[in-house]
Amino acid sequence: MDMESAVKLIRNGDVVMAGGFYGNGTPAGIVNEMLRQGQKDLTMINNDGNTVDKGVGILINAGRVKKFICTWCGRLTIVNKLVEEGSLDLEICPQGTFAERIRAGGFGLGGVLTATGLGTVVEERWAQRVNLNGKDWLYHTPLRGNVSIIEAERADEAGNLVFHLTQRSFSTVMCFASDLVIVEVTNPIEPAGSIPPEQIHVPGVVVDVLVPSRSSSAKGGSNNG
Repeated sequence: MDMESAVKLIRNGDVVMAGGFYGNGTPAGIVNEMLRQGQKDLTMINNDGNTVDKGVGILINAGRVKKFICTWCGRLTIVNKLVEEGSLDLEICPQGTFAERIRAGGFGLGGVLTATGLGTVVEERWAQRVNLNGKDWLYHTPLRGNVSIIEAERADEAGNLVFHLTQRSFSTVMCFASDLVIVEVTNPIEPAGSIPPEQIHVPGVVVDVLVPSRSSSAKGGSNNG
């Protein structure tokens, strides 16, 4: 599928999970097309948002995101202003808990119990303390999305994915935790069966749409989706 058609599947008000770590592994082509098309009132789930001109921070800076769930956003300097003026709802979650909440959402679990964050602002604002067998825990709800937008280095026509380095950060679990998974592929899409099974990071059964990046299209990438 072409980039424009794929991004049209994302609706106003959607919960969007985005892979990547400091923008590395966040699908830049998809994000830029979302900016062009104008999707708004989004809930964005991403590790850090990166900056106002890279990663999903582009959408936050443009006012397209109403809620941002992340583990840290220190490079996204606009966040403090947006939160203070009431135009952005911010939820911060410890990184390991963040990953487990996404996994819980993808695999049908009821949530996450962890001692991380007890007695901190995490407990005060975003989690619930529970006591089980005499020990205190924080309960966090699962995270699920309407859409996951992912970048992968390789994909075949069956949707099997291979990530490169930090492309893999959170992307593996995000592919299981959304109703629709759109993947931007940085290399030309390969024939089905061309990736050895032991090299596959995410099976094609959970991938809905493949989008060649502009660079892969220039190299002769396929438009299969």
